[in-house]
Amino acid sequence: MRSPLGCHDPAVLEAERLSAEALDRSLDEALAGRDPDAPLWIFGYGSLMWNPGLAFVTKRVGTVYGFHRNFCQWSRINRGTPERPGLVLTLERGGCCRGLAFRLTGSTSREELRALWRREMSLGSYHPRWLECHAGSDRLPVLAFIVNRSCSGYAGKLTMDAMVQSIATARGKYGSSAEYLFQTQAALESHGILDAHVKRLAERVKSYLAHARP
Repeated sequence: MRSPLGCHDPAVLEAERLSAEALDRSLDEALAGRDPDAPLWIFGYGSLMWNPGLAFVTKRVGTVYGFHRNFCQWSRINRGTPERPGLVLTLERGGCCRGLAFRLTGSTSREELRALWRREMSLGSYHPRWLECHAGSDRLPVLAFIVNRSCSGYAGKLTMDAMVQSIATARGKYGSSAEYLFQTQAALESHGILDAHVKRLAERVKSYLAHARP
């Protein structure tokens, strides 16, 4: 199991925080080579499913292969603190992931994409990658955020008990880690997507919170 000790030091977070220039370079690299006249699709597998933060024309339920969703990303700001980190989702290699592909509007501005980058990439926790999303008979090129295992926020393989404890007790500037989990599970269910691991984790966290209340 990867040690979480490094993620507790605020100095580590500050050192990993990307500058505005670095975020712009990352965005440029992600968009380089794509046809600027082609539709831009973003793949949501966690909070982007229920809070994309960008205007979109349509959304499609679809599957990407070669990656699966996993709660192995520490959240030390948005859904936790350095002293009590929460957990959020990322995409790890292996298996497949069913989620939502959002087609952005043709008028989506660079500033709107910068806001997405600030939200997802401020600590360099992810690698933006173009993946193929299977949506019925269509194959959509989608931009997805893949785990960056070299960052301090990567939690590695955790036991179910460790995940439950962290998610049930952490809260950050955007709310609790438990709320993130429950909203993700609700979004999955509302789109007919079954993720047995997320469902079981949500049940375990709800049970933990029910027993923790006085």
